[in-house]
Amino acid sequence: MNAEFSEKENLLYRTLLALVLIGLAAAVRIAPHPWNFTPVGAMALFSGAVLKDRRLAFAFPLLALFAGDLFVGFYKLSVMLIVYASFLINVAIGLWLRDRRTVARISLATLLGAIQFFLVTNFAAWQFLGGYPHNSSGLLACYIAAIPLFWNTLAGDVLYAALLFGGYALAERFIPALQPNTQPLSS
Repeated sequence: MNAEFSEKENLLYRTLLALVLIGLAAAVRIAPHPWNFTPVGAMALFSGAVLKDRRLAFAFPLLALFAGDLFVGFYKLSVMLIVYASFLINVAIGLWLRDRRTVARISLATLLGAIQFFLVTNFAAWQFLGGYPHNSSGLLACYIAAIPLFWNTLAGDVLYAALLFGGYALAERFIPALQPNTQPLSS
């Protein structure tokens, strides 16, 4: 029974640490930064990879994103919903990392998250914001114009993924209450 309590306590501490890191990343979003150089993509990826409760893994980044939008401002609802959905895709990519977090996998997941964000949100911008003709040339022009933003997105995701995953791994290594419980439960 004591081992079961210890495992639950360990899960609580790990969840609280993850939520604090996600909250810090959300707070950084409202600080001045270059276009698209934010922690949001990495935050969503981290949430999916680390939070064991899937509902929390999907809900907390949305809440953090919404809270940030209260400060930085809202935009056209159709585009905003697609941006939020794109970050939920990052959470789903993070689910793939669960219990298999390596530098290579985190790097691949970070790259995939940045690419899908670029493709999904720029398609939405082309479709709903009206700055480009609604044909293949207009879509291509929209994607080409957004390439500098892609590099900012990727750079921000890489930096913040390194900070979130690296900080979490360091805490797991040096704080006993956060170390995964590898002892089998006794009956």
